[in-house]
Amino acid sequence: MATEEEFEVETMHFRRLLLAVDDDDDESSHRAFNYACTIAKMYNIPLGIVSILETGDLNIYQSLSPDILSNRRSQIAAHLNTYVEKAQAFGVQDAEPIIGEGKPARVINEEIVPSFKPDLIIIGSHSKHHLGSVAAELTRYARVSVIAVR
Repeated sequence: MATEEEFEVETMHFRRLLLAVDDDDDESSHRAFNYACTIAKMYNIPLGIVSILETGDLNIYQSLSPDILSNRRSQIAAHLNTYVEKAQAFGVQDAEPIIGEGKPARVINEEIVPSFKPDLIIIGSHSKHHLGSVAAELTRYARVSVIAVR
């Protein structure tokens, strides 16, 4: 390992960004979105925008009702498409909506990251004093770098 005297600064450049947004927390999602779009535009790199349908938040009736699940999926898809349109209008060349279902951190780490292959995850945190549970879990267990935007 190089000592401080031998160490040289190298450029660090991410190639694929994954932004996790929460359709229940627009304020923190908007700040994270602004940061993700800035980075994606500046480096002209792909931006995946993911939102997770939290099936654990549904009661048994809702989880067994195809109409309710379909409606929630449609709402999330519309929400993501709005983000994609705004990213493109801002100048992001390659923005892609991604929907998952289940526990957000688990789905992102186990399903979305392996398929989208980002090297940086960006997530908003609604608290200035501590990370939310999803941001904390992603930061702790993700195999790629994570930036929590407050």
